[in-house]
Amino acid sequence: MKKIQAPFIFALMVVAFLAGIVITSLGEHSRGLKPAYEASVFGTARTPVNARDLEQSLILVAERVNPMVVQIHSERVIRPNNDHPFGRGPWNDDLRRPNQDGSLRTGALGSGVVVRPDGYILTNNHVIEGADNLEVKFFDGSYYDAEVIGADPASDLAIIHINATDLPAIAFGDMSAVRVGQWVLAFGSPLAEELGNSVTSGIVSALGRTSAGLTNLNIFAAFIQTDAAINPGNSGGPLVDLDGRLIGLNSAIFSRSGGYQGIGFAIPVDVARNVSDQLVANGRVTRGYLGVLFSPVSSSLARALDVPRGAAQVSRIEPGTPAGQAGLGEGDIIIAVNGHDLHDANQLRTIVGNLRPGDAVDLTYVRDGAKSHLAVTLGTRPDSLNAPREAPNLDEPRPAGMDALGLQFQDLSTVTREQIGLDGSVSGVLISGISEGSPAFRDAGLRRLDIITAVDAKKMTGMKAFAKAYEALEPGTTFIVRVVRPARTPNGATSLTTFITALTKPE
Repeated sequence: MKKIQAPFIFALMVVAFLAGIVITSLGEHSRGLKPAYEASVFGTARTPVNARDLEQSLILVAERVNPMVVQIHSERVIRPNNDHPFGRGPWNDDLRRPNQDGSLRTGALGSGVVVRPDGYILTNNHVIEGADNLEVKFFDGSYYDAEVIGADPASDLAIIHINATDLPAIAFGDMSAVRVGQWVLAFGSPLAEELGNSVTSGIVSALGRTSAGLTNLNIFAAFIQTDAAINPGNSGGPLVDLDGRLIGLNSAIFSRSGGYQGIGFAIPVDVARNVSDQLVANGRVTRGYLGVLFSPVSSSLARALDVPRGAAQVSRIEPGTPAGQAGLGEGDIIIAVNGHDLHDANQLRTIVGNLRPGDAVDLTYVRDGAKSHLAVTLGTRPDSLNAPREAPNLDEPRPAGMDALGLQFQDLSTVTREQIGLDGSVSGVLISGISEGSPAFRDAGLRRLDIITAVDAKKMTGMKAFAKAYEALEPGTTFIVRVVRPARTPNGATSLTTFITALTKPE
C-alpha cells in the first residue's frame, strides 16, 4: 500500500478548513438576505413581500375594482354611403343589422368605470360617440340604460349616467406618484361581450408619451404607456395601481396586427379627473389658453442657443391673446412651464390645456440668448381646434445656387407672391429647393417654400442681401435665420407662421 506523504495531508487539512469557513459564512449571509422587491398593498407600510404576497395583492385589487367596472353596449342607426358604407368609428361590422328603410343598426363594445356613487361613469368619447342607445352591464350581471351627460372629443373622454345610487366608485390616484416600472392592472371587455371584466397585469412602460402620432389621437394627454394587455373593447376601462386607485383610462394600442402587441396607452388620471369633474358639473370642458402657435426646436438651433431639444419655439402669437398681452414674442423659446422642464414641445399644449381659464402660469423662456421668466394669466381656449395646414401647390421653380447648404433660393417675384398669397409686408428669399439629406432639412427643419427673412437679426430684402450676408461668414460659422412658413387654410387663404433656426456654413 502506498503511503501518503505528510505535506499532502497538511495541504488537505488547510483546504478543508477554508471550505468550512466559506460554507459557514454563506449560510449566515443567506439567513440575513431580504427580498429584493418591496410593495405597498392598500396600506402605507412597506414590508418585504415574496411572490405569494404579490399574487395576493393582485387578487385583492381585482376583487376591489371589478364591481366598479362596466361593459358598455352602444348602438346607432347609420345610412350607408359610397365613401363609408358602414360608417366610421369603433362600430363592429359583425353587429350590423339591416332595417326596412335600408339603414343599418350597428353596435360597439367598450368599457367604463364608476367615478361617483350616484351613477356617473367615465369612458372614452369614441366608445359612445354617435350612439342612439347606451346600455351598461355590471360585474354582478345587472343592466342599466345610460344617457350621455357630456363628451369631450378633444381629450377622447365622456361621462354617462345611470339611475342608481350607492354604487362602488373608483378612487383617483396621484399622477405625480406614478413611476415607470410600477405594477398596474387593466380592466375591460376585450374583443367580445363574453370576455367582460377581464383583468390583465403589467408595468408602466413609459410616461409622458406625446409623439405626433399620439397627438392625433389626443392633443391634451401625455399618455401612460403600459405592457398590460389592452385590446379593442378595453377602451374606457380603468388602469389602476396596487392600491386599486385609478391612474389612467385605457384608450389606444400600438399594433401592426390590430391586436395586443405589448404597447398600450392610457389617458393619465390628472386629465381624466379634470375633464370628468367639468363634464359632471357643466356638461362641457373649458381649457386654459395662451394663444400661441409653436414648433419643436431644431437640433441645429438647440446647439446654437444651448437650449433643450424638447423646448417649444413660438412661431406665431394670435392677436389680443394672453401670451401677447403678457409680452411673449415670436421666436421666443419656452423651456419650462411652472418650473417643469419641457422634454417634448407638445407638453406645452398638454400642460396649458389641462389648466383652467384664469389660472396663472410661469413661463421660462429664452430670447436673444438670455433666459427670462414671464407670468401669464390664461384665457379660454376656443372650442374649435386649429385646422390642419397644407403647403401651397406651386409649379416647381428653377433652383439657383447655394448648393453647399443643400438649399436653392430665388427672389420673391410678383408671380410667386401671388401664387403663395403673400402681401408686400414679407420680404426675404424663397427656398425653392432643398436636399432632404442636408443638415438644413434634417437638423434645421427647413422646407421648400420657406422664406428666410433675416440672418443674425439682419433683415433680408432678397437674394443679393442674403448672398452678401452669407459671404461675410467664416466657414464653419453657425448663424441664426428667421423663417416665415406659408400654408393654405381650408378657405384658400394663406396663413403665415414664423420661427427661427440655425444653419452652419460648410467648411
